[in-house]
Amino acid sequence: MPSTKQLLIPAVPAFSSSTERYSAETQNQNLNVLRLFFIKLSNALSNLIGPNGGAYINTPYGAFQDSTDQTAANTTTAYAITFNTTDYTNSITLSNSSRLNVANPGLYNIQFSIQFKNTTNDTQEVEVWFRKNGTDISNSNNRFGMPPRKSAGDPSHLIAAMNFYVSLEANDYIQLMWKTSDTGLSIEHYASGTSPTRPATPSVIATMNFVSSIAT
Repeated sequence: MPSTKQLLIPAVPAFSSSTERYSAETQNQNLNVLRLFFIKLSNALSNLIGPNGGAYINTPYGAFQDSTDQTAANTTTAYAITFNTTDYTNSITLSNSSRLNVANPGLYNIQFSIQFKNTTNDTQEVEVWFRKNGTDISNSNNRFGMPPRKSAGDPSHLIAAMNFYVSLEANDYIQLMWKTSDTGLSIEHYASGTSPTRPATPSVIATMNFVSSIAT
């Protein structure tokens, strides 16, 4: 039985074979087959363009996160942000720990949420941008200011978040890159907590959605 989220697509009509002489019975049979086909086709289109039509649309998507700390060895190197968990995937896959690969060409929306930590006594800056197939994407950089730590054992925290549209071809990949003004600034994960019970904090979350095909 088909899923309630699956459209019932009618099969191609199977007409009765024609004869040398006109047959009203054969013609009526074929008309009935054709009528039934168009009724099923109309029902399918009505479901698709109706208020709940989005439930039948299957488009590429991916959701990824990381449960480790990520640090910078120096302030003059660009580092690729990595992931170790795939939450959801449909034609968007993770490879080499940092590459988000697409199987289909189109316009994509990428969103990220990064948990930064500053252990220094000074205000710091961190930058995050996008790379496509190993090349930086123009005008994709984001700069975030980090306040100094509160005390020696109490660092400051910041969630950096952004979304970006990018046009991709089949088998292209996207990476998130970052650099920091001080190595005392890092990407941090936190284990689940108690009093009250609360979930763990991933160091990075990224999602990617297909938006549209590209006009030619």
